[in-house]
Amino acid sequence: MPTTDTNLTGHAAGADGDDDTLRGLIGAGIAVCAWAGGTILAKGIEMGGIAIGAYRFWMFGIGIAVWMRLRGTPFRLIVLRRAVWGGLALGADIALFFSAVKETSIVNATIIGSLQPVLVGIIAAKFFGEKIRRQDALWSLVALAGAILVVAVAADDGVTSWRGNLLALLAMFSWGGYFIASKQSKKTMTSTEFTAGTALWTAIICTPLGFAFGQDMSLPSAKNWGLLILMTVGSGIVGHSLMNWSLVRIPLWVGSTFTLLIPVFSAGLAWIFLDEELLLIQGVAMAVVIAALAMVVRNQSRKPVNVSAAG
Repeated sequence: MPTTDTNLTGHAAGADGDDDTLRGLIGAGIAVCAWAGGTILAKGIEMGGIAIGAYRFWMFGIGIAVWMRLRGTPFRLIVLRRAVWGGLALGADIALFFSAVKETSIVNATIIGSLQPVLVGIIAAKFFGEKIRRQDALWSLVALAGAILVVAVAADDGVTSWRGNLLALLAMFSWGGYFIASKQSKKTMTSTEFTAGTALWTAIICTPLGFAFGQDMSLPSAKNWGLLILMTVGSGIVGHSLMNWSLVRIPLWVGSTFTLLIPVFSAGLAWIFLDEELLLIQGVAMAVVIAALAMVVRNQSRKPVNVSAAG
């Protein structure tokens, strides 16, 4: 059996630890791509943002619970209690974010949300003892600057509003809380249990909010059902499940930093499918984000030095 020593970056040294970290990095990358696709689907669904969240997460939460049952690990009510803080954070994020994308541009909403790594990075260092190497911090800042540039030079398309931007900012704080709760969840439950619990809490939160804010909570049209199913599979099963699984295997700040890819892919997809304008300088900035995050991945996936064997 290979030995595993903890190095200064918070990784486990040894072959098993390296493979686990690499799988976590790949999983996080796929997850944020799925989330980016979800923002495009939300724009096309002819429903209020909170109604979208309610239907999507009832489908997702019940689906995960059924899958757990079929796997011989039935969902237990105690999971709802253990996942309450993550569920409240995710529920608030969903309600706020999908309301934001209805009132501001997709690029604005996603870039504001992608400022979350700044908040999570500070918390990860202070409360989780994660040490960020100088070169990783610098590359992360480069990625953040590139992501900000994507939205800073966005053309005025008439769909931007301060109210929408404020909703996106509040969603960002909730999104950060969800990441932190996901990282802590490994102490009391599996990543699948956390995913199911938070999904059901999100549905429970969004349903009364939808009625309270006068949104149409009636059954969706055939077109909207189709888009909701795609969102459930993509953003839910692929996005949330993979990210929660990955956060057990990689540092919290790394998973959070990966969300900087969301505005990059969202902007590209919005340009392709929704005809939202994409300027040349935005394209350059998007390439900078991808390149900078590639350097972070490269540094994280390197075989760490076994500290106990080095001296």
